[in-house]
Amino acid sequence: MEEMEEELKCPVCGSFYREPIILPCSHNLCQACARNILVQTPESESPQSRRASGSGVSDYDYLDLDKMSLYSEADSGYGSYGGFASAPTTPCQKSPNGVRVFPPAMPPPPTHLSPALAPVPRNSCITCPQCHRSLILDDRGLRGFPKNRVLEGVIDRYQQSKAAALKCQLCEKAPKEATVMCEQCDVFYCDPCRLRCHPPRGPLAKHRLVPPAQGRVSRRLSPRKVSTCTDHELENHSMYCVQCKMPVCYQCLEEGKHSSHEVKALGAMWKLHKSQLSQALNGLSDRAKEAKEFLVQLRTMVQQIQENSVEFEACLVAQCDALIDALNRRKAQLLARVNKEHEHKLKVVRDQISHCTVKLRQTTGLMEYCLEVIKENDPSGFLQISDALIRRVHLTEDQWGKGTLTPRMTTDFDLSLDNSPLLQSIHQLDFVQVKASSPVPATPILQLEECCTHNNSATLSWKQPPLSTVAADGYILELDDGSGGQFREVYVGKETMCTVDGLHFNSTYNARVKAFNKTGVSPYSKTLVLQTSEGR
Repeated sequence: MEEMEEELKCPVCGSFYREPIILPCSHNLCQACARNILVQTPESESPQSRRASGSGVSDYDYLDLDKMSLYSEADSGYGSYGGFASAPTTPCQKSPNGVRVFPPAMPPPPTHLSPALAPVPRNSCITCPQCHRSLILDDRGLRGFPKNRVLEGVIDRYQQSKAAALKCQLCEKAPKEATVMCEQCDVFYCDPCRLRCHPPRGPLAKHRLVPPAQGRVSRRLSPRKVSTCTDHELENHSMYCVQCKMPVCYQCLEEGKHSSHEVKALGAMWKLHKSQLSQALNGLSDRAKEAKEFLVQLRTMVQQIQENSVEFEACLVAQCDALIDALNRRKAQLLARVNKEHEHKLKVVRDQISHCTVKLRQTTGLMEYCLEVIKENDPSGFLQISDALIRRVHLTEDQWGKGTLTPRMTTDFDLSLDNSPLLQSIHQLDFVQVKASSPVPATPILQLEECCTHNNSATLSWKQPPLSTVAADGYILELDDGSGGQFREVYVGKETMCTVDGLHFNSTYNARVKAFNKTGVSPYSKTLVLQTSEGR
């Protein structure tokens, strides 16, 4: 019943209705709140001036909102009158329910008078805080609005149902909390006392058991208040006007404005409207039931989205990690090639350095020897060796001139990594809607953490891959014979878990599963090896 609480609160004060009245727009207000939002209208717009001008407008006709400037398009609430010298603008405020209301524009009534009996200033206007429809009050003021006795009764029952729990009246020692009340016996029972003292058989089977709160309300309800006519306060409602859709008294039919209207018996219309309300509630109840089931579906979707998100993120991380691993492996291969080229260049240069060093040492030695020979003063001895030395010098000079002083290797690495295609592929890496050319289910994945054996039975569990977009109609689980023989089907169905009984003890079984739909069958999953327990 807690959902009903907002229906029982006044839109102005935000509290439970106190002496609620019914406005012509069918909305309700507390009498005190109705007085607080009254606004005084200009004299030229009073009901008396309208009747004097022959306009023929009823006291309960709604005002022309454009003419009276009650409702501004720039403001979602309603404001005070504007454009009249005799009606100063009254600032508006907000109620606890967020509805814009007016503070009292007149002194509060004396404390000894109720809001209904307190005098209302002439030419007063009230605007419904819910639908913003405005109405000029007649001489009766707030007494011209009928009181909502039904709403008062509902509020009383609701407040009583929120009170402390009732105790069983038949418990001998410590009374337990009552669970039912028998309307015929007028006794509150707990479950043990009801079974012992009020069994559902024999004459007691016809008794009506109700919840304790409902029983307490039925106990405390006073005789139904008979509502009186708003036009003839001493007369009770006895008929129902079909045209005006309101209860009336016999004087209204004889001398009032309902004399020419179609009327029906109040009791018959009461039952008819109750029946219509019950039928309307049946349809609304079906919608509410569908809404509850829809909420359950949405909450299930929230859980599934969270689970799928975790699986999808794990799969995405695994795919990116695989790309990173592949890139690292390729990086290692390229670095190996660079190191190989590096070693080759160093070897060539170092060999050339070694060869050139030896040659230079030999040349330097020849040059020093020739210089010492030139220092000799013996002509005949010099001429004996000069031809040979001249030939050696020319030969050595020729050896240095055949590219010996040119590097055999450059310092630059003749390698250039072409990474632009890979960078472009990485930048283009994105999610795509997977549309398999052949709508066959993806290969199921055996969930190793949930697969186990116990004695001579085995339990296997599997699931569809998280990125699979093709639904599976069912699964086929296969086991071999425990000795490496052929596979045989042990389960076909929609479930993703199966327990296989009757296996051989101390045997090794191979299990695999595949999915199927109307199009075909998926590949088999990886084979799982299961070992049953040793025999007893």
